[in-house]
Amino acid sequence: MRELVFELEYDPGSNSVADTLAQYPDARIRSLSLHATTESLWRVDHVTGPADALTDIENAFLDTDYYTDCLTPGHCGATQRTQVLESTDEMLVLYSYWERTDSCASVPHMALERLGHGVLFEATKQERRNTWRIVHSGEGDVRAFFDDLEESVGDAVEIDFQRLTDASSPVETTTGDDDLSPEQEEALQAAVEHGYYESPGEIDVKGLADRLDVPRSTLNHRLRRAEEHLAKQRVAQMQARQRPPSSD
Repeated sequence: MRELVFELEYDPGSNSVADTLAQYPDARIRSLSLHATTESLWRVDHVTGPADALTDIENAFLDTDYYTDCLTPGHCGATQRTQVLESTDEMLVLYSYWERTDSCASVPHMALERLGHGVLFEATKQERRNTWRIVHSGEGDVRAFFDDLEESVGDAVEIDFQRLTDASSPVETTTGDDDLSPEQEEALQAAVEHGYYESPGEIDVKGLADRLDVPRSTLNHRLRRAEEHLAKQRVAQMQARQRPPSSD
């Protein structure tokens, strides 16, 4: 068995659930069960976060005019319904069912087509990021799957391919607050070594992506996330130096 892990990051206004989660950094949606056929998809999600976040996330699921997992911009004509299975001040359990049309596109349906039957899915949503872990037989066409994915998401979603390895036990795909992911470190190192940050630049994103053998959108995403992390880290260090010494 093989596992494929990647992340989708939604631009503001492109996904109502992502827009809602972006307002609540501590909120998280994790799939408890996710299944797809060629005609439909159904899933059960466990939502955690502050009480206000749970209310707004529930409304985002119930009020959206198209299914949140559909990658087709706008309404694709699919029939969907969402039901609250359990709700407390600390967590929410949602059941969603989606009956798709020919114009709909989603990660599970593309995986079903390109990676074969018997695929297992693990999905986590936090802020604007949707992290997918797919376990499959290893006999499918991963390149065709990613080509379909890049074609479907358009300009409003960035894709970060993280790994393709032998299947392991469930893992947490995020890194600690003080760390860059190995993929981000590799992207930064290559950018410096090949003159991406020189003025004028000695290589552009496309050339650097070709050298690393990753999609340009993936490299853009990794560099942007790494630069954001380093910038915030640098500002935090500056602020720490500017604080007056303790009188204790």
